Amino acid sequence: MKKIVLNPKAPAPIGPYSQATLLGNLLFVSGQIALDEQGNLHQKDIETETHQVMKNLGLILEQANFSFGDVLKCTIFLKNFNDFQAVNAIYGSYFKENPPARETVEVSRLPKDVNIEISCIAGK
Repeated sequence: MKKIVLNPKAPAPIGPYSQATLLGNLLFVSGQIALDEQGNLHQKDIETETHQVMKNLGLILEQANFSFGDVLKCTIFLKNFNDFQAVNAIYGSYFKENPPARETVEVSRLPKDVNIEISCIAGK
């Protein structure tokens, strides 16, 4: 049975979607942008945005009793692929061992005109 996951410490969805859905031992986390729990954007630079996105993912994973170590796959959407190296360094710091599968793609536009969005799938 599908269960909706919601962590009030993470930003509320800005559309008709859930932060995450849990089905059995699989957790599907919606794309996260650099919003905080009050709905404020953190866009000082790509490093700040990336850390906020990863923090949001972590809060949602935690709510469902998962961790970054349980992440199987991530998808990273970048507005500018020139940010790849900075994003990759920060992203990699959250996955110390056995990083998940991943793809990174450049897109023309993201919600609220942010520079990065990341979604993930985790499993136990």
